[in-house]
Amino acid sequence: MNNEIERLEKAIQSFSIETPEQAEEFRLTFLSRKGEIPALFEEFKKLPSEDKRTFGKPVNALKQLAEKTYKAGLEDAASSKSESVDYTRAVNDLPIGSRHPLSIIRDEITDIFARIGFDVSYGPEIEDDWHNFSALNFPEEHPARDMQDTFFVQKDPDFALRTHTSSVQVRVMENEQPPIRTISPGRVYRNEAISARSHCFFHQIEGLYIDKGVSFADLKQTILYFAEQFFGKSKIRMRPSYFPFTEPSAEVDVYWGLNNEVDYRLTKGTGWLEIMGCGMVDPAVLQASNIDPEVYSGFAFGMGVERIALNRYQIPDIRMLSENDMRFLKQF
Repeated sequence: MNNEIERLEKAIQSFSIETPEQAEEFRLTFLSRKGEIPALFEEFKKLPSEDKRTFGKPVNALKQLAEKTYKAGLEDAASSKSESVDYTRAVNDLPIGSRHPLSIIRDEITDIFARIGFDVSYGPEIEDDWHNFSALNFPEEHPARDMQDTFFVQKDPDFALRTHTSSVQVRVMENEQPPIRTISPGRVYRNEAISARSHCFFHQIEGLYIDKGVSFADLKQTILYFAEQFFGKSKIRMRPSYFPFTEPSAEVDVYWGLNNEVDYRLTKGTGWLEIMGCGMVDPAVLQASNIDPEVYSGFAFGMGVERIALNRYQIPDIRMLSENDMRFLKQF
């Protein structure tokens, strides 16, 4: 045993470690599971008790020497490697990323409404029937409840991929007391054929304001402010429409003008561009979330982010927004 300890001690002391590769060779030779030191300990276990008392201390000292040598060698190897690096050497240019057009539009809209006190709220994309339909005054026979229009979860038909971010507004109304002023951006899903102008998933931003004395005039002024800030247009019109969760309801157009051929094509020759739907929150929707419609009133609005992005950047096909083609994305 004495001879073996002396042999290993000389081998450890004479081993030169100058590179990471040599450090790894040292570890494999002396410290790995099949190395010299573990093999010596296996032999040590077989010794009689009186011999273990004699050789225990030298064997442990040998192991400590090996570990200390290995650690010091690693540090020396790392130091010599860093000193050999030429930090003045030119590197390859790294590609710089850019913001996605949908993110640009979403953030700009969010910032505009943040200036007038709207916070941002989020909710789940897989939603139950109550938050997606019932609490928003959708009757049982409404077409949106049909499988032809909505992606339902196969194992549980009471859950579906949300068809609008109005479901987030329901959750806000359930958990907060008026005044409520929030916008809800997010991805929504509808069972539609994919084409150049429509997709089975897209992004919405919906807004909600509830307080005492909120009127349709407040709604109109808020949308006019948005049109001025985002589009730079100061003329809007509101056409009567229908949504289950608002009454009265309206579609909003901004006067785009007919200054050139692009404007003519964009507005189909009318000069007006549809930008969103809106309306006063239906009293039944307030009651469903335990908000007294005799005390509070409110308005809601919603717009598609893709539609705005297509118009702003003159993108011909909505599918380009989700194909992740670097040639397209680099333009932004």
